[in-house]
Formats: sequence, C-alpha cells, structure tokens
Amino acid sequence: MSFLSEEDIKNYVNAGKIACLVMKEVEQFAKVGVKIIDLAEFVERRIRDLNGEIAFPVNISVNSVAAHYTPIPNDLQVLSEDSVVKIDIGVHVAGCIADTATTIALSDKYRLLTEAVKHALEKALTFVAPGRRFSEVGNVIEKIIKDYGFKPIYNLSGHKIDRFTIHAGETIPNFNDRLNLGKFKSGSIYALEPFATNGSGYVMESSIATIYALKYNPKKIRGLSKDVGEFYSHVYNSRKGLPFAKRWYINRFGEPQLNKILDELHKNNLLMIYPVLVEKSNGIVTQFEHTILIDNKGNAMVITEQC
Repeated sequence: MSFLSEEDIKNYVNAGKIACLVMKEVEQFAKVGVKIIDLAEFVERRIRDLNGEIAFPVNISVNSVAAHYTPIPNDLQVLSEDSVVKIDIGVHVAGCIADTATTIALSDKYRLLTEAVKHALEKALTFVAPGRRFSEVGNVIEKIIKDYGFKPIYNLSGHKIDRFTIHAGETIPNFNDRLNLGKFKSGSIYALEPFATNGSGYVMESSIATIYALKYNPKKIRGLSKDVGEFYSHVYNSRKGLPFAKRWYINRFGEPQLNKILDELHKNNLLMIYPVLVEKSNGIVTQFEHTILIDNKGNAMVITEQC
C-alpha cells in the first residue's frame, strides 16, 4: 500500500503551486514573434526564483510536435500566428514532482481542438478516486474528444509519479483501454495528460532528440574517460535520474566536447535519449495536464491548479 508522509505532501503541494504560478506567467508571455528559447529560459528561471527545482527541461512543442521538444542552444524558432504551442512544465521540491501542461493557440483556427482536450481533462479529473480503473478515466477522455470531432493520441498517456521519478511505471490511457487493469490508489500521485489531434491519433519518434537522462551503473561509470566522468558526476549529483537539456551545460563544456561526452555515455549505455514525438499524419496536436494527489485517506486534490 502506498503512503505519503506529511513532509512529502507538503513538498508536492508546494511544487504544484510553483508550477501553477509559472504556467500563469508564461501564458501571458507566449505571443507571436517570441522565440521559444526565451520562453524556455523564462520558465526555468521562474521555477528557481520561486525556490523550486526543474523536474525536466520545459517542453515547448509546436503544431504537429506532440512532446519531448525543448529548445536547443541558440534555437531560432519563433512563434507565428498559426502556432499551436504546448508548454509542459515540471517542478520538484526535494524530489516531489508536479507536472502540468497547457496549449496556447495563437489564432482562433484551432480553438475547438484546444477546447476539446481542456474539457476532457477537466471532466477526467472529477472521476479520479481510489479504486477507480484507469481505463474508466481514459474512456471519459476519449468520449469527450471524439464528441468534438477529433481523436485522442492513443499511444500517449498519463502516468503515476514517485519521488525523483516522472513516469513511475503505471500509465493512464487517453482511451478506453480494457487491457489496462490499473486502478487509482490512496497515498499516490498521478498526472492526467490528454492529447487531442485532427490527425491520425498516433505519434511516432522523429530523428531529433533534445532531452536526455543519465542511467546509473557503477561498473560502467568506473570505465569512463576523465572528462566524461566529470560530466557524469556533475550532472548526476544535481539531477539523479531526472532529464536534462544540452543547453544547460553548453557554456561550461562547449558544444563539440558536450556532443562527444553524450556519445560516449550513450555507447556505454549510461544515457537515456528521448526522441521528439510527432503526430504520424502531421496533424495538429493539443495537450493539457494536471497532477493530482490522493492522500492517505483517499481525498483527491489537483495540486497544479491551486495558486
């Protein structure tokens, strides 16, 4: 049986409040002509200003890009009038993670697609309770999105959260997946994360990756060259297994050296690589997400909307 200490609950709630505040601020900043790297740096700076830590590099995914894109060093991408921008923020306090996302459509063209997924999340959150099947919540999400005339993304899902672990094994489908037998439990944290599209309803991995995470293997670590070992120690001491972005370390290591370091870590199976996910038919994708805490008595609280 899962159990949350009073300290953990306090930290999760605090992380949720920080994520909520930063999301409200960045929603006002996301305008036509803004560089996405400026958005990313704003989000990550504000998280630290509010005494939080970054759980993962902020994802800023535009149009048919669904997830796992964070700006690269000197990224030149700029928001345009037709941009549908998804901003996915992760905050942690002492490893207690809050995960939230929003979609900002900069024109009215994709208003319904945005409304569909927002409505689906709002309704799904009301169904969360100990003992309820994940697939029941997925059914709610799928039905609402389809009622708007769109499709959920069938191969993206919500997830259980543990300390220092964003995706803690259990997945919450965005459709009525009867093969998923998981149930919500007291003393647990979950992120509900519906995606909607006017495309095929599936994402695929692209050839681009901008987000990484370290794996832990003491035997492999001992065999690393000096500069790679120094990088590994520097990142692992601050991140543990949490994801990171190349742009965070570019000034310290330089891009050519950093690329060599990441290559060596990958060859030694010490690096997780998260490819950018794109809609298979190039459809536009929208997303909303909140983190919900179910306390030890079974009471559910959405921690990323309380600020």
